[in-house]
Amino acid sequence: MLIGIIDFLLGLSVGIALFLWQRSRLLRRLQGLLREVRLSPNTDNIYGTATQMALAITRQQRIQASLSEQVEQYRTILNGAPIGYLQLDDENRLVWCNNQARLLLGIQQSPENAPRLLLEVVRSYELDELVEQTRETRQPCQQDWTFYPVSPDPNQLSRQFGQTLRGIGYPLSDNQVGIFLESRAEAELLKQQRDRWASDVAHELKTPLTSIRLVAETLQSRVEPSLQGWVTRLLNETIRLSNLVQDLLDLAQLERSLPESLAADTVQLPELIQSAWLNLEPLSRKKQVQLDYKGPTHFTVHLDQARMYRVLINLLDNSIKFSPPLSTVQVTLQQEASTEEAPDGWIVLQVIDAGPGFPEEDLPFVFERFYKADPSRSRKSLHSSPYANSSSPSTNDPEIQELQRRNSTGLGLAIVRQIVEAHRGQVSAQNHPQTGGAWLTVRLPQV
Repeated sequence: MLIGIIDFLLGLSVGIALFLWQRSRLLRRLQGLLREVRLSPNTDNIYGTATQMALAITRQQRIQASLSEQVEQYRTILNGAPIGYLQLDDENRLVWCNNQARLLLGIQQSPENAPRLLLEVVRSYELDELVEQTRETRQPCQQDWTFYPVSPDPNQLSRQFGQTLRGIGYPLSDNQVGIFLESRAEAELLKQQRDRWASDVAHELKTPLTSIRLVAETLQSRVEPSLQGWVTRLLNETIRLSNLVQDLLDLAQLERSLPESLAADTVQLPELIQSAWLNLEPLSRKKQVQLDYKGPTHFTVHLDQARMYRVLINLLDNSIKFSPPLSTVQVTLQQEASTEEAPDGWIVLQVIDAGPGFPEEDLPFVFERFYKADPSRSRKSLHSSPYANSSSPSTNDPEIQELQRRNSTGLGLAIVRQIVEAHRGQVSAQNHPQTGGAWLTVRLPQV
C-alpha cells in the first residue's frame, strides 16, 4: 500500500514538473513572438498574453493584407506602363511580366501560375545574357539588341520583323533580377529619317554649290586687288560647304553599303600609317609637328585598305590641326590578347596629340555627327572641343586649305566610327593623362 502511494506521488510529481516545464516553454515562445510584434508581454497572466497574441496576429493579418493590396496596385501600374517589365527568380525562371513585355517579346501565356525558364518562353540569348550579367555584377546593366520573335505558326513567318530593344537589368533580393524593356523602333525610325533628310539635302545642295564655286573662281582673277580678300573668303566658305555636303554623302553611302562593300585585302599597316602622314606633310610642316611612331615596322593585317586609309587621314589630320606648333603626334600600334569577340587577338592603334583635348562632358558624344551644331550647347563647349565639330583656324595657304577640308565639317569622327564598326572593331576617345590632348584608340579584331 505504501509503495503504491509513493509511486503515485512520484508520478504526480513528474507530471506536475512536465506540466510546469511545458508551460514555461510555451510562455517563452509567446514572449518571443510578442517581442517580434513589438508588444509588451504580460508574464503574470497567461490569459492576458493570449489576448495580446490574438491582437498581434490580427494586426499582422491587416499588415499583410495592406502589403498585398500595395503589390496589386504596383502590378496594376506596371501592367499599364508603356515599357515592359519582367521579373526572374534565382533559377532564371520567369515569375511575372506586364502586358507591354508580353507584347514586345511575343509571350502568349502568363507565367504567374507555372513559372518557366526564360529561354523556354522567349528565344533571346541577348536577354538571357543581360540577366546573367546583372546577377553576376549585382549592378544595373544595359544592352541593346535586335529581337526576332519566333511564332509556332508558319503562316506568320513572313509577317514577323525584327525590332530593336533596349533592356536595363536591376538586381533584386534573393538573387532575383528585374528587367525593364524599351522599344527603340521609334528612335531608329527618327534616326533613319534624319539620315535620309541629310542625304537628300546634300544631294540638292551639291549642284548649286558647285556653280557658286565656279563663279567665285572665275571672279578671283578678274576683280580689283582691293576686293581679292572678299572673293577669297567667298571661295573658302563655298569650299567648306561643299566639303560638308560631300562628307554627308560619303557618310550616307557608308551606312548603306558597309559592311557588305568592304574589300578586305592583306595590308601592311605601318606603311599605311606612314603614307597617310606623308599626305598630310604640308600641314604638319606648316606647324612643325612631328610624328612619333612606336610599333612594329612590319604588321600584316586583313582589312579594307581604302577605308582604313580614310580613318588614318581623319585621325591624323585632326591631331595635326589641333596640336600646338613644335609638338609631336604619337601613334602606337600593338597587339592585345584574344577574347571571345576576337579569338585571334586585337589590333590596337592609338593616336595621341598635345592639343586642348576634349571636355569631359563631351567624351560620350564626340563620334556623333553634328554634336556641336546644337545651339543649346554652351558657348564654352562650342569652342573648347574642336575635334568633333568645328573648323580649324583659317589660312590663306591653298595647300593647307586642301588638307584642312577633309575634317572641317564635324563628320570626320562619325565616318571613323562607321568604318571601324564595319570592321567589327571599336573606337573610343579620351584625354591623355600626360599630354592633356586627345587620345583616340581604334581596336580591330585580327583575322
